[in-house]
Amino acid sequence: MKALVLRELGGPDKLAIEDLPLPEPGAGEVRVKIACAALNRRDVWITVGAYPRIQFPSVAGSDGAGGIDAVGSGVDNGRIGEEVVIYPALAWGDDPRCGGPDFRVLGMPDQGTHAEYICIPESSVYTKPAHLSWAQAAAFPLAGLTAWRATVTHGEVAAGQKVLVTGIGGGCATFALMWAKHHGAEVYVTSSKQDKIDAALALGASAGFNYREADWGKQLRAASGGIDLVIDSAGGDGLHTCLDTLGNGGRYVFFGATQGNAEKGLNMAKLFFRQIRIQGTTMGRPEEFRAMVDFINAHKLEPVIDHVYPFSEAVSAHQRMLESEQMGKLVLEIG
Repeated sequence: MKALVLRELGGPDKLAIEDLPLPEPGAGEVRVKIACAALNRRDVWITVGAYPRIQFPSVAGSDGAGGIDAVGSGVDNGRIGEEVVIYPALAWGDDPRCGGPDFRVLGMPDQGTHAEYICIPESSVYTKPAHLSWAQAAAFPLAGLTAWRATVTHGEVAAGQKVLVTGIGGGCATFALMWAKHHGAEVYVTSSKQDKIDAALALGASAGFNYREADWGKQLRAASGGIDLVIDSAGGDGLHTCLDTLGNGGRYVFFGATQGNAEKGLNMAKLFFRQIRIQGTTMGRPEEFRAMVDFINAHKLEPVIDHVYPFSEAVSAHQRMLESEQMGKLVLEIG
């Protein structure tokens, strides 16, 4: 089979499409012939060495959709031919609060979806939403699930609330906007680029603010009257501005730290007098994935896709991700 393989660090240019042995499904597994797969920031971080415990050779990719073409022992042969979308991780464990010691995301150390075929547990495949194309179905698993856990599970988003999604443009941020909006919340966004703010407004955001402006937080508070929930992936000293936008009982939920740690300490009195909650999160449980798929089906939602690339142009897709130019998901057309 063809697969996108990384054998050394050095960025996307070190990726190459190679021939690898066709995997065979083991007991309780299915083999999926991948139609489309999507990129996540994690995939690019692996190429530049900004991810822990990298192993070579690496076939990355956590998002994928395709058809079951073979099954292992213990799996009904009648499943062959089903169109499915893949849960993007393995072995969450029994604790709903956090993934267990064996929890891991598909695509290093396990083979990922940036290949023509993948073998995964039968429990990891879910029926593809019928209203979605292959590219759309491949676009939502990891980013959609990360945003779902942040916005719905931990953020407890509800109708009438006011939500701030920072750094609009990335996959997780666009999903957070979608989940919050379709739960009846009023959504505000930030970006350093006006075209991304404009795109968010077209998707239903109430207003957008340039986070490079020193007073953007004050502008937001004046426009919103105070935020109930912040969904953030940047961290850094911008954390303090995000916290300042929160009203009483507000929640700050974060799933990344692209700007690193904040250099200044927290204003503890302000946080406890306002009864602010700070919650870290990452990925999500299979039960949350099922709830997300059901929500997508119920509301006939479609992921925001920036660009679909042929598999032969996978390096170009990684370069676009590395430069943070996208608005929505980047997808590879494999099958």
